[in-house]
Amino acid sequence: MKEKIYVLDASGIIGGFISSKNLNITTSAVISEIKDIKSKIAAESALMEGTIILEEPDFESTKKVQMAIENSGDILRLSEVDKQVVALAVTLRKKFYPVVVTDDYSIQNILKILNIPYKSVLTQGITEVYGWIKICRGCRKKYPPDYDYEECEICGSAVYMKPTKK
Repeated sequence: MKEKIYVLDASGIIGGFISSKNLNITTSAVISEIKDIKSKIAAESALMEGTIILEEPDFESTKKVQMAIENSGDILRLSEVDKQVVALAVTLRKKFYPVVVTDDYSIQNILKILNIPYKSVLTQGITEVYGWIKICRGCRKKYPPDYDYEECEICGSAVYMKPTKK
């Protein structure tokens, strides 16, 4: 059985989660994302004590996550740091049993798709997997998530993102 570890997102650290029983791993970008003083001090202290370890995802895992988010439509909802957190969990899954600690619903959505467990700290967490489509407010034409324009090519109305159950 693989050892359980926690992959920490900024929301997990800000929410006060740092496991004392299991290894905590995150990326340097997550640490730099933390702005409030209390959480920043807690994170820096945990880094100095070795309670949190910094690692970066491998290239193969980053590519796998990029493909998954393009297919789900989450591509516009996830930041580069979010993608790194998910890719780190994919990288670590080769040797460990990673649980991602995050309150970010978009991260949870892609983790559910990739079958990686997650733990919420301050929120309930998602219960279903969602995809995203772009849809015209006027004529209701559907566009793929990577459609780059804000107006409909048919009627000129605004195009917006709409969640769809998977």
